[in-house]
Amino acid sequence: MTRGNQRERDRERAQARKPPAGKGKIDDLTPEQRRERDKKALEEKAAKKAAQVVAGGGVAVDNKNKSTTVKK
Repeated sequence: MTRGNQRERDRERAQARKPPAGKGKIDDLTPEQRRERDKKALEEKAAKKAAQVVAGGGVAVDNKNKSTTVKK
């Protein structure tokens, strides 16, 4: 009851599914630096959306919840 080359084939398949080393997103940031970067990006996004609401007549659409709110 030997498995033949099944183990070797499974290793090859697992290696093929694994992403190549060095091709991932590496930013060399500490978790604290990453949080600061993300916080800044979210604040900029919120400010941009607020500016669009003011310029667009005061209607904000929440795409995530599919609801519409009117700011007065």
